Amino acid sequence: MGRLSTKCRHWVNRGVKLLFPPTCLFCHALLEQSGCCRTCLDGIRPYPVTICGRCGASLTDDLAPGPCGKCLSLPPFQQQTVSLFHYQGPVRDAVLSWKLGGDDVAVQWLIETSAPKLKGLIQPDDLLLPVPMPISRMRRSGQHHAANLAQMIAAVVGCQWDWQLLKRIGEQERQSALSGVARRKNLRKSFSLNSDHWDEYWKSSPMIGQIWVVDDILTTGATLHFASRSLRALKRPISAFSLARTPTKE
Repeated sequence: MGRLSTKCRHWVNRGVKLLFPPTCLFCHALLEQSGCCRTCLDGIRPYPVTICGRCGASLTDDLAPGPCGKCLSLPPFQQQTVSLFHYQGPVRDAVLSWKLGGDDVAVQWLIETSAPKLKGLIQPDDLLLPVPMPISRMRRSGQHHAANLAQMIAAVVGCQWDWQLLKRIGEQERQSALSGVARRKNLRKSFSLNSDHWDEYWKSSPMIGQIWVVDDILTTGATLHFASRSLRALKRPISAFSLARTPTKE
């Protein structure tokens, strides 16, 4: 009976593979097994490790870890900034598919394959705080992308995350439509700490390590700066994390 059952499973699996052949998670090209094709794999660019320790901007080997020129005059509030990938090619396609179409399979793959780096960066006693979305935008999309990202990372690392400690205040224009200066003005008073929730959280989890503010895409850094600054009452070092960072304009 066991041999028959094994044989049946074999033929069922073959039938499923014929009806639903495995494809690349990014470009959907046919593959022998599900995952990432060679072309897309070659197009995925991890963000450099030689960066400014404060803002995360890419630097040459001789200048890293900075601070960079911008941080010497106008540093972000967070103590460090880390991004996993360049926001281009297959990574950009995966993020857009996730944010516009709700398909997070490729993003989940990016997080899972980055597990060694994430575990070396984020510790089990750390706390992840996703950048909050405006309520109206969250209702329209039915998703909170930064919270989903924080949840994915927490599952890989085994750390805590909480989507209620950081609050969004009011409604703002989309950052993607604004210039760098306008982005800072747009977000200056957009975030606050939920003090009541923090008091309750602290009582139940007093041994918190590093606090990370998490977002999906970093462009100018304005969002992560102001979200991190809203946590200054905690009097704790704040770090910032993004899945991807847009290429720097030379």
